[in-house]
Amino acid sequence: MSRYSRTAALFAATFAVAPIAAAQQSGLPEGITREQMWYAPTAADWAKPVQIRWQRTWQDALAVAQETGRPILVCVNMDGEIASEHYAGIRYRTPEIGKLYEPYICVIASVYRHTPSDYDEAGNRVECPRFHGVTCGEHIAMEPIVYEQFLDSTRVAPRHIMVELDGSETYDVYYAWDTDSVFRAIREGIENRERKPNPPRGDRSLLDKVASRDSVDREEVETAYLSGDPELKLALLQAALNHPEAEQTGLMRLALYDLDENLNTIARMGLSNTQSTKSIDLILEALRGVMPKEERAALVDTLQRLGQQDIRARTLANVQQGLGGDTAAVDAGRWNKALEGAEYPAPRSAEQIDNQLDAIAKKVEAAPTDPSSQLEAAVAALDFAVAPSTAARLARNPATAERFSRAYFQDALDAAHEAERLGASSWELDAVFAITAFRMGDADIAYIRAGKAVAALPPGDVSWNGMAVLDIFADGRRRSISDAVRNKKDWPAKWMSDLHATYSVLAQHPLGNVVQVMTHYDFLVALGADRQAGRILQTALMRYPMSWDLHQRFRDRTLKLRGVRAIEPAYDNWLAREDAPSNLRWYAGYASIVAAETWRQSNQPAEALAAYERALTHYEMTIATDPSTETSSKVYMSFAFAGLARIKMETQDLDGALADLLTALRTSPESAALLDGLEFSTYVTSITLRARLLEAGKEGAATELAAAVAALPEEARRRPAYDTPGAPSVDATRFGGGSDNGR
Repeated sequence: MSRYSRTAALFAATFAVAPIAAAQQSGLPEGITREQMWYAPTAADWAKPVQIRWQRTWQDALAVAQETGRPILVCVNMDGEIASEHYAGIRYRTPEIGKLYEPYICVIASVYRHTPSDYDEAGNRVECPRFHGVTCGEHIAMEPIVYEQFLDSTRVAPRHIMVELDGSETYDVYYAWDTDSVFRAIREGIENRERKPNPPRGDRSLLDKVASRDSVDREEVETAYLSGDPELKLALLQAALNHPEAEQTGLMRLALYDLDENLNTIARMGLSNTQSTKSIDLILEALRGVMPKEERAALVDTLQRLGQQDIRARTLANVQQGLGGDTAAVDAGRWNKALEGAEYPAPRSAEQIDNQLDAIAKKVEAAPTDPSSQLEAAVAALDFAVAPSTAARLARNPATAERFSRAYFQDALDAAHEAERLGASSWELDAVFAITAFRMGDADIAYIRAGKAVAALPPGDVSWNGMAVLDIFADGRRRSISDAVRNKKDWPAKWMSDLHATYSVLAQHPLGNVVQVMTHYDFLVALGADRQAGRILQTALMRYPMSWDLHQRFRDRTLKLRGVRAIEPAYDNWLAREDAPSNLRWYAGYASIVAAETWRQSNQPAEALAAYERALTHYEMTIATDPSTETSSKVYMSFAFAGLARIKMETQDLDGALADLLTALRTSPESAALLDGLEFSTYVTSITLRARLLEAGKEGAATELAAAVAALPEEARRRPAYDTPGAPSVDATRFGGGSDNGR
C-alpha cells in the first residue's frame, strides 16, 4: 500500500488502536515520561547530518564485515513511533553516537519510504533524508532480509542487533525503557568481543576501490565519475566490467544516463554481459530508454539468460516480448477502431426482459429441437440473471438472494447445455458457458470458454456479454501469469500480449469499468512495464476523472518520476482546463497535503508549510462551491492544520503550533486518532506538544490543550496500535534499563 493511500479508507474504517496501559509506563525511570525520555527531534535536529555510515545492501555488509573482521550492527526503525523518531532525528545525528557505532558494519532497516524515487532524472542517487547514506529502496529492501534472519517473526522498532561473522547474535535489544541500556549494549558488545578487527587495508588507488563493496568506496567512485573527464569515466567503467563481483550498479546507472552516447553503449554492453541478478532492475531501467534495436534485443536476451536462475528476470523478459508482440488473440487495433463513437443501448426494463423470456419460451415449445431457439433461450436466461432489475428483486430478501441468483444462472447453464447438445455453436453460446461458470465459481471452465468466445467475438461488439467474456479472458491470462510466476514456472510471452490487448479494448469499451483499468495498470507496474502503464493511466483519468484510486496512482507516479515539485502544478494545470471535472479541486487539495508530507520527510519545513496552506485554500473553495463535500473536506483540513502544528512545534514556534492544533481539533474532532501519511495523528501530536509546552513553562497553554483533548470523543483519544509496546527483550534488561544519563 502506498504511504498516502491509507487515508483513502477514512470513512470506511478506523485504524486499530489501543490505550497505553499504566503498567507499560512503569519501566521508565521515576518521574520521567515517554515524551521526556524519547524527546521529539526539532527541525534543527533533522537538519543535522547522520553520523552513522550505513552499507547499501546486506551482501555488501557481509562482504565488508568479512574483509574488515568487524561485526554487523542491524538497526531497525519505523516512522511515527516515539523512540524511533528520537533515534533517527537525534541520536543517529549525534557525533558521539556516531563514534559509538563506528566499530560496527551498520545496516538500517525500515519499511517506510521518505522520497518518491531512489534516483533523479540523471541517474543520481537520492539519499533517504531520514537516514542518509542509503536510498529508501535500500533500507526498505533490508527489512525483509533482517526480518527473516534475526527478528524472530516479531516486527519491533527501534531495535539493535549485533551479528557476528558466523551469523550468530551477540545481543538483541528492543522495548528498552531508556536509551542508555541500548548504548551500553553497543559499547560493551565491542569491548567484550574476543576477535579483533583485521588490520587496515592501506592506501588504494581509485580504480582499486571499484572492486570494493564498502559504501564509502562506492560513494567515492561514483563522485569521481560525475566529476571526471571521458578518459577517467571510461577507465572506471572498464574496472567495473573487470570486477563483476563488486556489482557496481550505481556506476553503471550513471553511465546509462551520461550525455556521452559512447558511455551509454558501454554501460548497456556491460549489462548485456552481466552474470548478476542484481543488475535486473538496471536492465529494466535501460529498456525504458531509446537505443538501437539490436541493443534492446540483447538486453531482453540477457533477462532471458538470467531467468535461468531468477524467476523475476524470466518474467520481465516475457513481459517485454509480450508487450512488443503482435500475436494477441484480440486485435486491439481493429477493436478500438470499431469502438470509436460506439454506444451501448439503455438497459431493458424488467417488463421487457420478462416479455422476451415468454416469447422465447413459446418458440422453444413450438420447435424443441431447434438449436437456434434453444440458444436464444440460454442467452435470454443469462440476460435475466445479470439484469439490474433482477438484482433489485433479489435484494428485497437477502436471506434467499444467493440461492435464487444461483438458480437463475443454473437455468441459463442448463439451456446452454441443451443448445450445444442440439448442435448450436457460436461465441454467444461460449459466452453463456463462460459467464455462468465464472459466476458459479468454476473459473477453469470459465477461462476456457471465454477464450473460445473471444476468438470468434466480432471486433466492435458492444453487448454486455461480449464485454464480460473479454474481462474473463483477460482475468484468466492475468491469473495464469501470476500462478506461473508464483510457482516459478515458464509461461509464454503470448499470454502477456493477450492480456495487454484485451484490457486495452476494455478501456475503450462502452461497458468497461475503472476496476478493469486499475487491474491492467497495477499488473503492468508490478511486472516492471512502467512506460506502458503510464499511457494506460493517462487515458483512464480522461474517462474516470473522479476516481480516488486513479488519482492515488497518478499522485504516486508523478512523485516517483517527476518529484514533489511536479505534483501540485499537475493539478493546477488540470484545473485551468475548460473540461476540468467539478470536484477536481478536492483532489488538488489532497495533492497539496501529499506534497506537504513529502517536503516534511525531506526536512524542508518552509515548503511543507506553504503546501499545507494551499491545501486549506483548495478545501475552503471546494466547500464554498459544493457544500456536500464539507465533511470529507474538513477531515483533510484537520490533517493540514495538524501538519502545520507539527512543523511549528519542531521549529520552536509553540504558540503557533498550539493555535493550529486547536483548530485541527475543532475542525474534525472525530478524526483526531486517524494517522496521516507520515504515521502521526492529531492526538499523538497533542501529547508531544503538551510536553513541549510544559518544558517551556507554558502551563496555561498546556492546560488549554489538555482541555481540548479531553473534550474529544473517546475513540479519538487513542494511541496508534504501534505505540503500545510489550515487554523488553532479555538483552534490554541485561544491559540496564534504569536511567538515561545522557539525555
